[in-house]
Amino acid sequence: MTRLVFLGPPGAGKGTQAQHIAQLYQIPHISTGDILRSAIAASTSLGQKAQSYMDGGELVPDKLILDLIRDRLKQPDAQSGWILDGFPRNVSQAAFLENLLQDLDQRCDYAIYLDVPDESILKRLLSRGRQDDNEQTIRRRLEVYRQQTAPVIEFYCDHSILREIDGDRPMEEVTDSLKQVMSS
Repeated sequence: MTRLVFLGPPGAGKGTQAQHIAQLYQIPHISTGDILRSAIAASTSLGQKAQSYMDGGELVPDKLILDLIRDRLKQPDAQSGWILDGFPRNVSQAAFLENLLQDLDQRCDYAIYLDVPDESILKRLLSRGRQDDNEQTIRRRLEVYRQQTAPVIEFYCDHSILREIDGDRPMEEVTDSLKQVMSS
């Protein structure tokens, strides 16, 4: 069984790597954004609550995200493993996840931190050409990420399951490093 948390700044390649590894190991790639979109599309009660926040231009509260994660990890396809991408974003979410996994009689095998320097992130995100991706916005997102997520990296380091991977290399090399971590 493979249960992984992917950590890293926006543009580090978490989603791309998570998709590769998920296909390779036949486990679901669970991103909080995807969970939200599918709950809203399916018009579940949690999805309707999330929609009301989003329609009001507000962030979906942690509690609701946590409930969505709980529901998702209970689904049959997640019983043989999973990759969480973009969650947890802060230490309280990491602690919640740890408690949730105990309740579900599961555990996280590794928290994978894709380390990519800010200048490389900047180049990557600017090359995507999205409207909201300008240098100032990207630098702000990186700053917020570092403030919120650095403690999460420490959290997993303290739990001895953090594995750091140099994400500033060609995609295939990063994937190979991930496979090595998972086979260790």
